[in-house]
Amino acid sequence: MSFLEKDYREIITKAVCGRGKKFTQATHSISPSHRPTSILGCWVINHLYHAKKKSKDSVEVSGSYDINIWYAYNDNTKTEVVTERVTYTDIIPLSVRDEHCLNDDYDVICKVLQQPNCLECKITGKGHQLNVDVEREFLVQVLGDTKLFVRVDRKGYSYDDDDDWDFAATDDEMEQVNPHFLKNSGKD
Repeated sequence: MSFLEKDYREIITKAVCGRGKKFTQATHSISPSHRPTSILGCWVINHLYHAKKKSKDSVEVSGSYDINIWYAYNDNTKTEVVTERVTYTDIIPLSVRDEHCLNDDYDVICKVLQQPNCLECKITGKGHQLNVDVEREFLVQVLGDTKLFVRVDRKGYSYDDDDDWDFAATDDEMEQVNPHFLKNSGKD
């Protein structure tokens, strides 16, 4: 780029220099204390997570959540809720990356697009285990220092003169105004 150095300024600022998104489905096996007869409900609660830059082209999201399963046992005569804390690690590849960040001091912003949610819960393992299918989705952005080049206007432009701003409506504009644009509310 050919330019005169005196006509440009370098501005150093934080900007998004990486972005990625990942959808994950996972299956968790839970062993209840009784042999389940039927599943009455399953839900995921207490989701916690933390994101950090793992490498130049990925972000690591580590987290945990509780899976609660309400099930019947003893030929559907008794019920119980089993709770299990599950941990996970998702490596999210950066699909958009800017190679021009100035240093390796990055901030990571992580947003949950889909909270962990139970898709299906079924009895498996010859009736002794519960398998839970869970989905989750994250969007991550990596912020880093970058440099912008801005052209300086040596002459400057002044807005001191009020005549530069013409807010008066023209006759053509006034003819297009509908004086009955408000509907009658039915009250006299």
